[in-house]
Amino acid sequence: INIFFSRSHLLTGVGSKGIIPMNARDLEEALEMGMDWSLREGYIWAEDKEHCEEYGRMLQADPTKVSARAKKRGLPQLGTLGAGNHYAEIQVVDEIYNKQAARKMGIDEPGQVCVMIHCGSRGLGHQVATDALVEMERAMKRDDIKVNDRQLACARINSQEGQNYLKAMAAAANYAWVNRSSMTFLCRQAFAKIFDSTPDDLDMHMIYDVSHNIAKIEQHLVDGRPKTLMMHRKGATRAFPPNHPLIPVDYQLTGERVIPLAFISCSIFTPPMFLLYLSISLSLSLSLSLS
Repeated sequence: INIFFSRSHLLTGVGSKGIIPMNARDLEEALEMGMDWSLREGYIWAEDKEHCEEYGRMLQADPTKVSARAKKRGLPQLGTLGAGNHYAEIQVVDEIYNKQAARKMGIDEPGQVCVMIHCGSRGLGHQVATDALVEMERAMKRDDIKVNDRQLACARINSQEGQNYLKAMAAAANYAWVNRSSMTFLCRQAFAKIFDSTPDDLDMHMIYDVSHNIAKIEQHLVDGRPKTLMMHRKGATRAFPPNHPLIPVDYQLTGERVIPLAFISCSIFTPPMFLLYLSISLSLSLSLSLS
């Protein structure tokens, strides 16, 4: 544990600074490229992208829409957990309910060690949201949009403010994937050092990476008809069933997996569970979102 959370591996705490070298040009490229940047720099395995939502890159990201202050906050924080409810947890598999699905994830038997990382875009993403809040409040006055809570500040999707935010948010999402992939790299290095081995020999493959604070344009069935929707997920992950075109090839037969921290338990100190979404899950979760 001491090595895992040492100054040369995973760093925690408010304002913590990482050990992954990054300059201003690297940051611009990471904001645009997401995990493609991590792959180019040698921090991830090629297969990691195949087990990641959007393959670790939002194509509409535009680093020019990210403020200088946001970039300044994000530059030194790559590869860090931060504070709040973010964590890296070393876990042991206690029980397997679906052996076939677990095997597809690389989970073979009770007693197997896994690592779960919960983190995002750090100070950069927080600043992107703060900047957008100011812009959107002005847009709401201009367009006469009224909401019950200031935290629900918004703008029309096709307005300049709406498009600026979507492009900046996508860049922040790319930063989050780079951040988590950097921590995956540091985690692999820590285990390799502890066991005097290599990440390959330790079979440290990534199971899945999925966002839970994001807005994306998606196609869904509403009242039996396909509609284009802006899906906002705050503290929630996707619920795509087997054979959905947007989930990884490896998981096409089993459906998307998530680690639903909030609705399995209400505490990070109680055992988490991997869940699989089935065919009925998508329509059920969407109906709950729209009701």
